[in-house]
Amino acid sequence: MSIIVSGIRLPFDEKDGAAAAQAIRLCGLRANTVETTVYRTSIDARRGKIDRVYSILIDGVPDEAALVDRLGRNDVRIKPRTEFHPALGAKPMTHRPVVVGLGPAGLFAAYLLAQYGYRPIILERGDAIDRRDQAVDAFWNRGVFDPDSNIQFGEGGAGAYSDGKLTTRINDPLCDEVLRILIAHGAPAEIARLAKPHIGTDILKDVVRKMREQIVDWGGEVHFRTPLTGIETANGALRAIHANGAATPCSHAILALGHSARDTFFRLHDEGVFFEPKAFSVGVRIEHLQSEIDRSLYGRFAGHPLLPPGEYNLSHRENGRACYSFCMCPGGQVVAAQSEEHTIVTNGMSYHARDGRNANAALAVSVDPSDYADGTPFGGIAFQRRLERAAYQHTGSYRAPCQTVGDFLEKRPSRKLGAVEPTYPMDVMPTDLNTLLPGFVCDGLHTGLAVFARKLRAFGAPDAVLTAPETRTSSPVRMTRGADLYSVSAQGLIPCGEGAGYAGGIMSAAVDGLRAAGRILSDFKPEFVE
Repeated sequence: MSIIVSGIRLPFDEKDGAAAAQAIRLCGLRANTVETTVYRTSIDARRGKIDRVYSILIDGVPDEAALVDRLGRNDVRIKPRTEFHPALGAKPMTHRPVVVGLGPAGLFAAYLLAQYGYRPIILERGDAIDRRDQAVDAFWNRGVFDPDSNIQFGEGGAGAYSDGKLTTRINDPLCDEVLRILIAHGAPAEIARLAKPHIGTDILKDVVRKMREQIVDWGGEVHFRTPLTGIETANGALRAIHANGAATPCSHAILALGHSARDTFFRLHDEGVFFEPKAFSVGVRIEHLQSEIDRSLYGRFAGHPLLPPGEYNLSHRENGRACYSFCMCPGGQVVAAQSEEHTIVTNGMSYHARDGRNANAALAVSVDPSDYADGTPFGGIAFQRRLERAAYQHTGSYRAPCQTVGDFLEKRPSRKLGAVEPTYPMDVMPTDLNTLLPGFVCDGLHTGLAVFARKLRAFGAPDAVLTAPETRTSSPVRMTRGADLYSVSAQGLIPCGEGAGYAGGIMSAAVDGLRAAGRILSDFKPEFVE
C-alpha cells in the first residue's frame, strides 16, 4: 500500500519537489526514509490566482494505516495496490471469443483476451488506421465518402479522431490499467499524472496500431472490412455470428459497435437483441481564439511556457434540461464526422501539441426519449438523422452551416465572420442556426451562452463561431445487459462500450472493454474444444 496526500496547492511555477516536501512534512515523515511520486497534478485558475494542485504518492512508510488513522485528515488516505490480475475460469470454451469493433472498448477487450491466451477473433467494418487516414483525407479534401471507413468507423473507432482525451468521471481501479497499457504502447508517460490527461490524435493513432500488432503477436486475428451482418441463437444462447457472407461458430462475443453503427443496431434488433432508447445530447461546436480563452483563465500569465493551453468545462441546468460543454479541444480543429452520405456531423480534435489558433468544444443540450418517442427503440437515431440531413440540404453540400455567437443570440443570419476563422475542413456557410436546430435546443443554447459568458469572459465573444450540428455526443440507444454483463436477450453476447450505452469517452469505454473481457476470463480458461 501507499499513502496519497492530496490538495497540495503551490504557485504554478513552483518545482514539483516543493509539493513532495510539503506532503512529507504534513505526514510528519523524514525525506530520507520514504519515496515520493507525483500521482496527479492539475492547474486551478478559479480563485484569482493560478495554482498547481498536487496529489503526492508516498511509499516506504512502515505502517501506512496507523499513520493515516493518527493524522485523521481527509486529504491523507491509503491507496491500495492496483496491479490487475484477473481471475481465470476453469471451463474450456467451445469456440474462440469474437470481438466486434476495434474502437476503445473493443481494442481493450481484445487486448486483455489476447494477453491471457484466448486468441480472439476481431471483426472491424472499417480499415486499419493508415488506410482509414487515406479515406478520411479523401472525404475532407475531395468529398469522396466511404460509408464503412471514415471518422466513425475503422481501427481506433471514433476515439482515434477526438484528441485522445482520457478525462472521465468514473472512479474505477481499471483506469490505472488503461493508462499503463497506453503508456506501454507509446502514449506520453505524463498521462499517468495529469488530472486531465490527453494523448493527441497524432500520437493516439500509433498507440492504437501498436496495440493491434501486439494482439496479433499474442495469437489474435483482426479482420478489417468485415462488418457484422447478424447473429444466430439457439435456446436463448449465442451460436454463431455472420460476417462477409459466412457464419462463424461462436458462443461468446463482445459487441463494441460504437455509437454510430445504426445499420447494425437495426439488424440485431430484427434478430431479437433487446434495445431501449436513452438520453443523449445535440448542439453545435463552438470555436474561440485560444489566446482569448487563455487570457480569460490566466490573465497576465497567458502564454507562460509552464501553463498548458487553457481549457474549460461548463454546465448549466434549467427547467430540467442541461446545456454543457463537452469534448473541449484546446488548440484544436472542428472535423467532419459523418458516417452516412448526404449528412453533416461535426466533432472536434487536436494534436498532442494543442498549438492551433482556435479552441473548440461541443456545446450540447440534453435530449430525453420523451423528445423523440416514436414507439421504437430508435427514435433517437431518427432525431439525429433529421438534423444531419437538414444541415446538408440547407447548404446543398458537405459545407457546414455556421453562425457567429452574436448573430445567433440576436436571431439574425450571419453574413460574414469575424476574427475567429472556422476550422471545419470542408468549408462553411454562414446562416441562421435558429432556423435549423429544434426550438428547445436553441433555447438551451441561448441560455447556456449567457450563463457561460458570466463564468468565462471569452465565452461571450460575439465573433465566436458556432458550427452545426453536433449530434454524436453519445449513443441514443442502450443494448440492455444484466448484472452479469450478458445481453438480456442472448446468453454469451456482451454489449459493451459507447454504442451499447455503457460508456462515454475513451477511458470509460476502455474500462468497459476490460470488464467485458474479464467476464469471459472469469468463466473460462483459454482452451478450446472446437
